[in-house]
Amino acid sequence: MPQLAFSRRAALAGLGAAGLSAALAGCGVPPAFVPEEGRVGPDGSDRDRSVAFSNWPLYIDTDEEDEERRPTLEAFSERTGIEVRYTEEINDNDEFFGKVGPALMNRQETGHDLVVVSDWMAARFVRLGWAQTMDRSAQPNVAGHLDPQLRSPAFDEGRLHTVPWQSGITGIAYNRRALGREIRSVRDLWHPDLAGRVTLFSGLDESFALLMQGNGVDVARWTESDFHRVCDHVESLVRKKHIRRFTGNDYTSDLSKGDVLACQAYSGDAIQLRADNPDIEFVVPEEGGELWAESLLVPNLARHKANAEALVDHYYDPEVAAQLAASVNYVCPVPAAREVLADSDEKETAELAENPLIFPDDAMRRRLAVARDISSAERRSLARRWNAIVGL
Repeated sequence: MPQLAFSRRAALAGLGAAGLSAALAGCGVPPAFVPEEGRVGPDGSDRDRSVAFSNWPLYIDTDEEDEERRPTLEAFSERTGIEVRYTEEINDNDEFFGKVGPALMNRQETGHDLVVVSDWMAARFVRLGWAQTMDRSAQPNVAGHLDPQLRSPAFDEGRLHTVPWQSGITGIAYNRRALGREIRSVRDLWHPDLAGRVTLFSGLDESFALLMQGNGVDVARWTESDFHRVCDHVESLVRKKHIRRFTGNDYTSDLSKGDVLACQAYSGDAIQLRADNPDIEFVVPEEGGELWAESLLVPNLARHKANAEALVDHYYDPEVAAQLAASVNYVCPVPAAREVLADSDEKETAELAENPLIFPDDAMRRRLAVARDISSAERRSLARRWNAIVGL
């Protein structure tokens, strides 16, 4: 299981990254945008059988006896002859953006062939023209097996530049025994018996969609008025001290220790939390939950684009996707992997195929929505208001 020491969707930025982000967000910043013809560099994939792949820590399968070994990467190298230089260097979306942004803005290569960032950050790369169009003709597994619900987000229609690595659901986790009742709705978080015992995510991109859904908003088409209504309500809850605090992934510690009884939570974390304490429940509210993804993209001027595309397609083979899903326990973006797990001779592995937090069933999917991203024109003012509320 992945450790819970940090949030894979964390939006806490260092000052350098935040400064660059703000500078590039305003009005699109035309000098930063790279047109399609300026994104592709010489591809050395044929003569240099390697690919540089950067990911988050603890976000890939490892060998049970040797954690330095990554079986799905090894299988790719054995099959293709392509060496994977794998690094776990992405600890924060904005921090990584600050690291590679200057090179991409100045039309320079980054040294990365393939990276994983949260979709709201992938949206920024796509808007700025910093992600190359992938050759889907060379990716039959992606074309055949990508989850239909993730095929065409608003920020990258048709998924031309990005492909989900893993997906997840933002919902509500709570201690059923300690609370003494069920939570079915976002509105249930505001009940008086939870005063001072609720946490929300501090990151704007992590928090806003579920709160809007609680107001009955279609988050695929939300407006600034919808956002400010949420902020007005959260401000009033802060004044009343109903919200204990705003968190990153340290919400898991608060819930485990009993400091809070209910909180915004991620489905992947909930599986481990429940394994440690069966009294903890995870619910997709009746108004809906946010379906999100963290996606693979090929940065501009990558030296091994074809090799990167081959690696992406490798992870959309249902057998490989099943192996990865069994290890990380997030929502698998390859529904066909479910049958692979169901056929396993190992009982615990086969049971994963029936877990709706890894393979959402039809009833759950009807309550899931992919939120419209915050545009560059909106981000500065919306982030200013949200950060003032949460104290960032």
